[in-house]
Amino acid sequence: MKQLLSAISLLLFIIPFAAAQETVDMAMMQKIKDEEKNNSQVKMIAHNITDVCGPRLTNSPGYNRALDWVTEICKTWGLQNAGREAWGEFGKGWSNEQGTLALKIPYYENIIAYPVPWCKSTKKAVRTELIMLDALDSANIDKAGAAIKGKIVMIKPGGTTIPDAFKAYATRYGDSSLDNLPDEYMISRKEIEQFLPLIKSAYYSSLYLEKKGAVGLLRSSRGSHDGTVFVDGGTGYATGYQATLPEMKISVEDYYKMMRLLQDNKKVELEMNVQNTFYDKDLTGYNVVAEIPGTDPALKSQVVMLGGHLDSWAGGTGATDNGAGCIVMLEAMRILKALGVQPKRTIRIALWGGEEQGLYGSFGYVKKHFGNPQDMQLKPEQQTISAYYNLDNGSGKIRGIYTQSNPAVRDIFRSWLLPFADMGANGGVTNSNTGSTDHISFDAVGIPGFQFIQDPLEYETRTHHSNMDTYDHLIIADLQQAAVIVAAFVYNTAMRTDMLPRKPLPKAERFVFDFDFPI
Repeated sequence: MKQLLSAISLLLFIIPFAAAQETVDMAMMQKIKDEEKNNSQVKMIAHNITDVCGPRLTNSPGYNRALDWVTEICKTWGLQNAGREAWGEFGKGWSNEQGTLALKIPYYENIIAYPVPWCKSTKKAVRTELIMLDALDSANIDKAGAAIKGKIVMIKPGGTTIPDAFKAYATRYGDSSLDNLPDEYMISRKEIEQFLPLIKSAYYSSLYLEKKGAVGLLRSSRGSHDGTVFVDGGTGYATGYQATLPEMKISVEDYYKMMRLLQDNKKVELEMNVQNTFYDKDLTGYNVVAEIPGTDPALKSQVVMLGGHLDSWAGGTGATDNGAGCIVMLEAMRILKALGVQPKRTIRIALWGGEEQGLYGSFGYVKKHFGNPQDMQLKPEQQTISAYYNLDNGSGKIRGIYTQSNPAVRDIFRSWLLPFADMGANGGVTNSNTGSTDHISFDAVGIPGFQFIQDPLEYETRTHHSNMDTYDHLIIADLQQAAVIVAAFVYNTAMRTDMLPRKPLPKAERFVFDFDFPI
């Protein structure tokens, strides 16, 4: 009876695979599951990338610690060619050594505040009055005149109330099909061009504000409530661009309170202490790579790639953005190596730098190895990459995958997901696109680049670019599930008879995030 049930179960798996004309090694899929269940290193990897390395702003000490740690752990696992790979010039590193803000008048209160990356330091702890401008632009700065000198400045907020507390931060997708998900995180070059004048205005207005004598700048956002503060930005890393005056992002509750006090003509006095260090000895940007070499004489020159961005912002320790993706991809490599897999094609992991500033690391790698989408003069290596798999949407489990408008892979991916339906990956394969992360660097030069569908959890509402982006907001079980599925996808891609089918080559055009001004 047990043998009969096993045979029936096997047939239930084989039939849909046959329909898709895709062979899946079910024994290997089970080995991958068992290796993760019995020997998972997800917690160890997560602890080191977040707690030990700390914030990983590109070219900061934390980022360099992460590059070194990833290199050493990959070598320990027996991966080949592990180490840094330069992709071009990034610019200066930066780290915050001290950042405090306190209300002194009308009474004392410690304020939740975080320095904006690449801002300057205060000369010492500065105690001074707070004033408010209607907007951060030259007209309002000039209107304030001499009142700005020696003061800390805040900008009048657009709203006056925090969101209600009746909506949950975290969500998961239901069990219904995810095949028809719409495009996500897609932004066009034209849309960025429309915002570019605002980005430039904010930068140059900050410089002008300092020129007029301001000693600090405070800002907030409507989402920075209930202890969460979203903090990113800064252009001072780029060669030729000055650092801006000391700036801190604060909780919206404190921001609104100080606004009300000023509107009531009450004196508000603050003490700000921001101490930062800039690192300019090596302006080169680095990724970190490692490989499991291919073994088939005819196919080993072909490559399957997987990755995520290693850099983060500095308010937290970059756990969900994107320590999570790096944890999963490293664990997937460990699983395959631990199982003694002898892939036909080479399997290469790449963890990227400079993603937060515009996909710099992956785009630099693509230009170096495969070609520039601006002219589509492609290099021979472009023909050798079967696929690139990316993970960069937080800590949620994998529920499916975007085909990135490549319908030829839909049935293949559906077959590959079926063995993991019992783990929550119930076959969601959407022909939609998702953007704003590193797979689009590959897609831009005609290489199949894919991002997985993940449960949203609290990624956008609480952890993304915030002080809450820490180890404790990782869902370890979800990362373990994701590592299993990524390992399976990478294995299947490496062992297929053919490379994955490709879309027609895109037309030559400048890359979506490739601008002369640092965005």
